[in-house]
Amino acid sequence: MNLSDYLFRCGPETVPVKGTSQSPNLESSPKMERTSQDSVKMSPEGSIGEKDIPPHQEAQQGLENTKEEYGVVRPRSQDSGALTAEALGVGADPDAQIPQTEDLQEFDRGPAGMRGDPLEPCRSTSEMAEPHQSPILWHCPDGSFVKRIMVQGQGLDKPKGGSQCQVLVSGLPPGVGLPEGWTELTMGSGPWRDSPWGEILEKCLETMCSGEQAELMLPGGAEPPALITLASFTLGKDSWELTVREKEELASEERVRGTELFRAGNPEAAARCYGRALRLLLTLPPPGPPERIILHANLAACQLQLGQPTLAAQSCDRVLERDPRHVKALYRRGVARAAFGELDGAAADLRRVLELEPGNRAAREELGRVVIRGREQDAGLARGLRKMFS
Repeated sequence: MNLSDYLFRCGPETVPVKGTSQSPNLESSPKMERTSQDSVKMSPEGSIGEKDIPPHQEAQQGLENTKEEYGVVRPRSQDSGALTAEALGVGADPDAQIPQTEDLQEFDRGPAGMRGDPLEPCRSTSEMAEPHQSPILWHCPDGSFVKRIMVQGQGLDKPKGGSQCQVLVSGLPPGVGLPEGWTELTMGSGPWRDSPWGEILEKCLETMCSGEQAELMLPGGAEPPALITLASFTLGKDSWELTVREKEELASEERVRGTELFRAGNPEAAARCYGRALRLLLTLPPPGPPERIILHANLAACQLQLGQPTLAAQSCDRVLERDPRHVKALYRRGVARAAFGELDGAAADLRRVLELEPGNRAAREELGRVVIRGREQDAGLARGLRKMFS
C-alpha cells in the first residue's frame, strides 16, 4: 500500500473554516464516494472509502442550488466532469444571469389582487370601479303613485306647507297644466295643484329631500314616468305646527278655490280642494268650526257628479249628524240612496226636504222618479212570485 492509498482510506482531517463553528452532527453529514480519479459521488451511508465535505463546500453548494432554482447555472470546473456553461446555453458572464435585488423582490411579492397577474401592481380604491347602485322604489301608501329614486338627496328635511320649491320637471303628459323645465312651486298653494298630476306631484315632493332626483310613475304604468329633480326648497310647516287661525285661513282659501272649480265644471279638482280643507280642519279640537258642514255638503255634490254615490251618502251623514235640518244634505243623500237602490231611504229623505221646503222643485221631481222606480220594482217582484207558484 502506497502513501496515497493510505491517506485516502484514512480520510483527511477536517479543519473548521475560520469564523465558522464545526457542525456537532458531523457524523451524520453526507459523504462523498470516490468513483474515479477526477470525480466523486454522493453516498447516503458512511462506508469505507467515503470522504467528508468541509463546511465551506456545503455553503458553496447551497448557493449554487439557490441560483439553479432561479434558472441560473454557474459553470462547473472542467476537471469535475460536469457540463460547461456553453453546453447549457448560458452566457459567458454567469453573474449577469443572477437576478438583481429588485427582481428578486418581485418573486417574493404576494398577489396584488384577487384576479389577474399576481405581479400586477395593486390599484388604489379611487381607480377601482364603484359598485352599481340599483334605483330604490318607494310606493305611496295610498297607492296613487310609485317613486323610483335615481339620485338620493341630502339631509332629512322635506318640503312642507308653504315651502317654495325649485323643481325641474320633464316628461309630463301634454295638457296636464304643469310647466316643463325649471319652475318654482309653492306647497299647498297655486292652481298647479288642480290637475291629477299636480296633486300627485305635490305628494311626491312631500317625500323628497334636497338634491333628490326621481322618476314619478302612475300605478299600472298607464303613463310614461316623469323625471322630477328637487334642487332646493325653503322650510315650511306641518299641519300640526300651524295655529288654529292659520288652519282656518288655509281651509277658507281651499273652499273658495274648490267652489270656483266646481262652477267651472271641474268637480274632480274641486273635490281635492274640499278634501284638503277638511284635513286641515279635522285637526282642530271638536266640535270644530261650522265651515266643516259646508265643506262636507260641497264634497257630496262633487262625489255625486263623479259617480260615487256611496261616498256622497257618507259625506251627507257627516253634515246631518250636526245639522239634521240641512236641506241640501238631505236632498243629496236622497239622490245618492236612489242611485245605489235604497229607494225607501231615498223617498224618506226627499219627503223630509219637502216638509222643510215645500216649494223645492228638484226634490219633488226626484221623489216622483223614486216612487215610479219603487212601483216598477214591486211589479217585477210580483211577477216573479206568480211565476214561482204557478
